Amino acid sequence: MDWTSFFIVFLACAITMLICRVVPVFALKGRELPANAVRALNLIPPAAFAALIANDLLSPTVFANGPWPALIPFIAAALVLVVGYKTKSLVWCIVVGVGSYALLTFI
Repeated sequence: MDWTSFFIVFLACAITMLICRVVPVFALKGRELPANAVRALNLIPPAAFAALIANDLLSPTVFANGPWPALIPFIAAALVLVVGYKTKSLVWCIVVGVGSYALLTFI
């Protein structure tokens, strides 16, 4: 790919990102969104996080190395769910998730 083609593709991507990310912010500035729209937008971060986690937990090759290595992520996720429900703290969820996963891999 020559530099002209690269620059055209780069410019098209930059303009598309600008239109999709910046224009809605300026278009909605100072406006009140309906309650249903705010409620729907508040569901996006948990849904994206759940999709990332489900992708790792439910992969087709999860049981390739045996049952115990396959259970480690599920046990760590269960511990994170308990800590998240009790503390509502993202920091504690991360600490417990990484710590329990590391501890379970050493067992």
